[in-house]
Amino acid sequence: METPSDASNSKAAAAKPVKPRPVAPTGRFALGTASSIKKRADGAASAEVPASRSSMMKSTSSVSTSSVQRRSSTGTVGKQQDNGSSVVAKKASPTLLDGAKKSKPVSATTVSSKPAVEKKSSLTEKAATDSVKKHAVKASPTSTLKKVQSKTESSNASSVSTRRVASNASLQSPRSVTSTAMKKSGSLTSSSMPSRRKSSTADSRDSRFMMLPQVDLKASDEVRLDSRGHRVRSLKQLRLSSALEFVYLRDNLLSSLEGIEILKGVKVLDLSFNDFKLPGFEPLRNCIVLQQLYLAGNQITSLASLPELPNLEFLSVAQNRLKSLCMAHQPRLQVLAASRNKISTLKGFPHLPSLEHLRVEENPLLEMPHLEAASILLIGPTLKKFNDRDLNPNEAELSKQYPAHTAICIRDGWEFCSPELAADSTFSFLVEQWKNKLPQDYMVNKAYVDHPFEEDPCHCHFSFTNLGSEGELALKYQWFLGGKTPTDFVPIPEALSEVYWPKHEDVGRCLKVECTPILNGAEFPAIFAVSLPVSPGTGCPKVINLTVSGELVEGNILTGVPEIAWCGGTPGKGVASWLRRRWNGNAVVIDGAEGMEYQLTVNDINSSLVFMYTPVTDEGVKGEPQCTMTDFVKAATPSVSNVHVLGDIVEDNIIIGKGKYFGGREGLSKLQWYREKENGMEYTLTKDDVGRHIKFVYTPVNLEGQEGESACTLTDAVKKAPPKVFNLKIVGEAREGSKVSASATVTGGTEGSSRVQWYKASSSEFKNEHELEALSTSKVSKTFRIPLGAVGYYIVAKFTPVAPDGEIGEPAYAISDGVVETLPPSLNFLTVTGEFCEGQILTGSYGYIGGHEGKSLYCWHLHETEDDEGSPASEASGSLQYHVSKEAIGKFVSFKCTPIRDDGIVGEARAFIGKDRVTPGMPTLLSLEVTGEAIEGKTMAASKRYWGGEEGDTMFRWILASSDGTEKEIEGATSSLYTLKCDDIGFYIFVLCKPVRNDGVHGSLVSTKMIGPIIPGPPTCQSLELAGSMVEGGRLTFHAEYTGGLRGSCIQEWFRLHGDGRKEKLTADEYLDLDLADVDCRIELVYTPIREDGLQGSPRSVISDTILPGEPKGVNLILPECFEDNEISPIKTYFGGKEGTGKYTWFRNKEKPDNLEFDLIAASSELVGETLKYKLSLDDVGSYLVLYWVPTRYDGKTGDPVMAITDDPVMAAFPSVSDVHLEQKNSDIYCGLGIYYGGYEGSSLYRWYRESSDGTRIHIDGADSVTYEVMDADYSCRLLFGYTPVRSDGITGEEKLSEPSDVILPEPLKIETLVFKGNQVERETLTVIEQIPSSEVQQHIWNNYKNEMKYQWFVSSGSGENQSFEPLATQCSRSYKVRFEDIGRCVKCECFVTDVFGRSSELVSAVTAPILAGRPKIEKLEIEGRGFHTNLYAVRGTYSGGKEGKSKIQWLRSMVGSPDLISIPGEIGRMYEANVDDVGYRLVAIYTPVREDGVEGQPISVSTEPIAVEPEIYKEVKQKLDDGSVKFEVLCDKDRTPKKAQVMGHLERRVLEVNRKRIKVVKPGSKTSFPTTEVRGAYAPPFHVELYRNDQHRFKIVVDGESEVDLMVQTRHMRDVIILTIRGLAQKFNSTSLNTLLKIEA
Repeated sequence: METPSDASNSKAAAAKPVKPRPVAPTGRFALGTASSIKKRADGAASAEVPASRSSMMKSTSSVSTSSVQRRSSTGTVGKQQDNGSSVVAKKASPTLLDGAKKSKPVSATTVSSKPAVEKKSSLTEKAATDSVKKHAVKASPTSTLKKVQSKTESSNASSVSTRRVASNASLQSPRSVTSTAMKKSGSLTSSSMPSRRKSSTADSRDSRFMMLPQVDLKASDEVRLDSRGHRVRSLKQLRLSSALEFVYLRDNLLSSLEGIEILKGVKVLDLSFNDFKLPGFEPLRNCIVLQQLYLAGNQITSLASLPELPNLEFLSVAQNRLKSLCMAHQPRLQVLAASRNKISTLKGFPHLPSLEHLRVEENPLLEMPHLEAASILLIGPTLKKFNDRDLNPNEAELSKQYPAHTAICIRDGWEFCSPELAADSTFSFLVEQWKNKLPQDYMVNKAYVDHPFEEDPCHCHFSFTNLGSEGELALKYQWFLGGKTPTDFVPIPEALSEVYWPKHEDVGRCLKVECTPILNGAEFPAIFAVSLPVSPGTGCPKVINLTVSGELVEGNILTGVPEIAWCGGTPGKGVASWLRRRWNGNAVVIDGAEGMEYQLTVNDINSSLVFMYTPVTDEGVKGEPQCTMTDFVKAATPSVSNVHVLGDIVEDNIIIGKGKYFGGREGLSKLQWYREKENGMEYTLTKDDVGRHIKFVYTPVNLEGQEGESACTLTDAVKKAPPKVFNLKIVGEAREGSKVSASATVTGGTEGSSRVQWYKASSSEFKNEHELEALSTSKVSKTFRIPLGAVGYYIVAKFTPVAPDGEIGEPAYAISDGVVETLPPSLNFLTVTGEFCEGQILTGSYGYIGGHEGKSLYCWHLHETEDDEGSPASEASGSLQYHVSKEAIGKFVSFKCTPIRDDGIVGEARAFIGKDRVTPGMPTLLSLEVTGEAIEGKTMAASKRYWGGEEGDTMFRWILASSDGTEKEIEGATSSLYTLKCDDIGFYIFVLCKPVRNDGVHGSLVSTKMIGPIIPGPPTCQSLELAGSMVEGGRLTFHAEYTGGLRGSCIQEWFRLHGDGRKEKLTADEYLDLDLADVDCRIELVYTPIREDGLQGSPRSVISDTILPGEPKGVNLILPECFEDNEISPIKTYFGGKEGTGKYTWFRNKEKPDNLEFDLIAASSELVGETLKYKLSLDDVGSYLVLYWVPTRYDGKTGDPVMAITDDPVMAAFPSVSDVHLEQKNSDIYCGLGIYYGGYEGSSLYRWYRESSDGTRIHIDGADSVTYEVMDADYSCRLLFGYTPVRSDGITGEEKLSEPSDVILPEPLKIETLVFKGNQVERETLTVIEQIPSSEVQQHIWNNYKNEMKYQWFVSSGSGENQSFEPLATQCSRSYKVRFEDIGRCVKCECFVTDVFGRSSELVSAVTAPILAGRPKIEKLEIEGRGFHTNLYAVRGTYSGGKEGKSKIQWLRSMVGSPDLISIPGEIGRMYEANVDDVGYRLVAIYTPVREDGVEGQPISVSTEPIAVEPEIYKEVKQKLDDGSVKFEVLCDKDRTPKKAQVMGHLERRVLEVNRKRIKVVKPGSKTSFPTTEVRGAYAPPFHVELYRNDQHRFKIVVDGESEVDLMVQTRHMRDVIILTIRGLAQKFNSTSLNTLLKIEA
């Protein structure tokens, strides 16, 4: 907000120096983020450091920076540039830096002009925070658009302008507030700038409207191009590449984009302030990743050629010559800056679905009323800021009052008007567009779409007026789905009717329907209607239509088909039930019939079915149940299916005929068998039927005698009966080994080859064949010998009869009387097989009889003679086999067997003895092998396994074999062991062995495999010795004795052994030269012998004695070049053990001595030092230095001294100065100080500089002493002191500058007091007025340096000493509207003022008296509801005037066009449920606000549009009215007691007949009575229809005072249809007034 002094000063800006003023941060970057207010508050509000500007200069030095460093598009935080741009870290004011996270969201206006106030801190604390943190700005999280820092044009342009002006003349500071300085700079600037640049004044580049980028200095040169202000005329002058991402071409002379196509990867493109005029932006089509485009300050007249850029987020076209914003669709554009153009229309405004910030200041377009509301309509809900301010809530609310198609009309050129006229005006505008497209003589009467609700039918309404054309006009529809605004419409497949059901995903999106008129087969261009965004449903489902499909005939399936509007709820499984109703009874629920389908049964015949359905969502919300009734069910025609015959079609069998009857209840159906005349369900086959077919015929007949179509079946040919068995038995004795036979009688003709099979069974009772175990196969023979396996079992014979023709009959079974018996155990033979020789196997065999063998006993014996008892062979006890062992040689072998049955009975034992004695085996070696390594000196061993009696002297022979196959026996090698010798190397070796038995019998000679070749032994070092002097500087060698084949390249390794145990490897040479490192250590030599073939032996080592040091000696001594104040260290080389602390003596001599003798030097020179290093001083300049060095070993022994002298005298250092700094003597005097170095100081130079906020430094003329007095031009700048050192010989050093001083600022602003203006009452507006000091200084500062006033309002809590004040976070303006919450509490306002330098005055506050309550008042009163007679209506309003008490509400009806109001009795609540009595009336609510203490305010009334009939009911009623006569089925209470509950048992059916003349209530007839008319009457008064407000199913028809009837229907829907039909006929055909029908006294 600007104070009056601001306004007066701004008028004189052209004649006087421009007053420094705050620059509102603009654009996406200054605002923090355009996507949400929350993010802006969490970042930081921008702050500025303004400066003086000249009206004649091209650019200013004022700086407006973003308060938060933004990240570049590469993800790095951008830095301020050095070429004149502001330094954020030093200049930005962190207004919201610490408080933003705790404060509430801040509007754009607040961010740009007033700092936000912390939620829990006063402005005093905030001001302190601003002052302390003025030099630091924190980073803030950024969105995609915030990747490149924003910076105002003034900041960047100032550096360019300053450089250009400085090249022509020396100017005073651009921040000077004196008019003289400004005039000089202005004249110089105008004379040096081109004429085109003269227009780019400070005002023309006002940063409030310019939104220009900051150069991203962190980006590498490969991706950044900065060519600002280089007077480039063509892009071909630049080296463009596809790798560039940040291109800055501001302030050049470009007029064409030719060549820009190569920038395929550019993200930020700055083309501001060039010479672009004509449209020609097509080359930008290749820049598909472009995110930010800056075209401000050109002469562009149209954006029509700007292509669609899919990633463009920021576009600045300010200060051009645009007349409209017509351009291509930009899907991601978030910020559009188009201020200072010639835009005068919104026609062709592009579709910008992501736009958040629109700026069109200083355009003729601003003269349009409610421009902000029009922008909201065009852009949609994404718009957050308009002209750098948060959206005006009033404008946002106003935009909702316009028709849905307003945005389309605006883009087509419709002249924007007030919302009251918009509906008719836009419709007329569209009709004018359509009139030439319609069929001849047709005119559009209406075209609109109902407000759509989720999953609720939405109707479109199109009607045409025929002015005389022939033919019938047909309409074709197509629905479209758009975005949040009426754009981007996409056709909805299959949405081709007059009604569309919006889906859940359609919520929040607009609908469009195109209506195509068709006349005489010719299609004409379509017209359209657009809806508001789809609203979420109520969540309560409702049944729109309920039908039953299927034919009403027994056996058919009926399907309930509900049409449901889910109204936003999740479709669930509704509750369905079926009821059966006789013609003269009540409806009865059918058990189990709870699905959507029901199959008619015989029980449903002559009954009607009632289908009842209640819709239920998945969330459990139930809608109102609805039911529908069918006609009577008919019986199906009698029929029979699945006719078949049961039973085997064989002679003498009984067969049965079966069939499935259908078609009512079955009567005496006809059953017939064809071959003989027999009827009935059963029939017995005879011999005469053999070989023939039997036919069974079934004729269905129901109870009424109606015959259906006959069905029949034909059997197979009747077969002859098979053969059968009788009197089957088993003949013979059931004993093991006995023969038995089967005897039987076979019937069924002559017996053929019948077969018998024998089984055994464990039981005497036969069950089935599966439990038998077969003993034989099926054979023709009927005899059988009983095997051993049958012992203990019953014998079973299976007899299968077979006819001569091979036909097989059913088998018969016979079982023995007892189980099969067994014989005693015995052996029928016993023998032994095998050779009676050592190593052979003897096997005993025998034959057992006498039942099942148990565990018979076996044993083997060895006998010396054939008669002795013998000794048992224990190893073969219990076995049928015996492996002849060595112990059996020369003895007889016998085998004995004792038979034992499985029941334990033992039979007689038998034995068998061999005839020959056991003989020994042939001597044999079972195995022979040689073990040991084939290496020289190793012992080889021959190991064997002998077999064949007792072993004797087995013979061995060792054989050597050469590689050519020659073999030779080794002499004397006849034992099993042999040691390899040197002569055996290279040969293979094996052994021959011949086994010998103790009786001299020889076995076969056996040989082993050859082993080898035999290899030599490992190499070995036999001795190792060291040779040489063991003193530092000596050389060590060694002597080694080698054995183990030919010597190869042996390895020697030298190690140094330290006294602490460390071991250090030195070399692998054959000798070692000792050095200093070896002193006091020992040397170890490790020798590894290696054979010629590379085999290594075991290493051997030897260790020397301790190495002694050499004699100390100085080998080399050199002095380097010397300079003043340097510390020099001699270059020396020492030898002789570890060096100790030597003696060093430094001499200084003016002349260079010729003889370096110590005595001469000591006598003629000055002693200056006795340490190794020497620090040169000013006294050494021009002199020679001599060093005398005595080398000393660490044990104190010294060597011969060495001397050295410098080649040149010591030189003086280059003049320099350090610690240059400022000291402030008083408020206006500064002093510069520094420390000189470099010889003797001469006449050094002093200069003073002035540094502006953008980093520009200017030398102050005449300021050449060490002190400086501050001038007015220094305000808002910093001072620097320059010190140039000069040596006495005239050599000049480099100038050093001090650190900049603090910003030079005048005296701070002050506020004396605050005064309230306005009544301290609720709803009144309080305005605070500040009073400033009257002093000349303060008046001058307020007039020249005031920036803005900042306010914060507080409300008290508590009272007395406990009273405290809490801040109102959003109340930061000069005025405050008193709220209801403030009643009884005090309001405080705190205020402070900031100057252009970012400082704040002391906080001043004022407190009101306790706020009084206002008079009761109700505002924004409205009635909410959808406008149909079935809806619920609620009155809403905003109450003010203290705490609301029991306010009064009265609902009334008002006839359209009549001033009379009709009271609705009992309706005094905030909610009202409409009914059919309200149709055609306006609902009126009178709201009388009442305060808690009873004080009443002014009554306010509000009304609805005329209440319409719910569309579905309207269509149904309209159809019935068109018919003119209709019947309804209703219910009437038999018991007319009013208090009795209405139940189904007390209700009777009635038929209500309504036509154009009268109504009639008829009681239906029955079997015993005729129909009777109970009530009849015409529509003449006092005829009327009454409702029961507490019962939605009942209503009363009153014909006159004596004739009335109380009726009931199933649903409210049916009740409304009946009443509206009656009233419609009465009013349509009899001119009966609506008040009369409603029984209302006018």
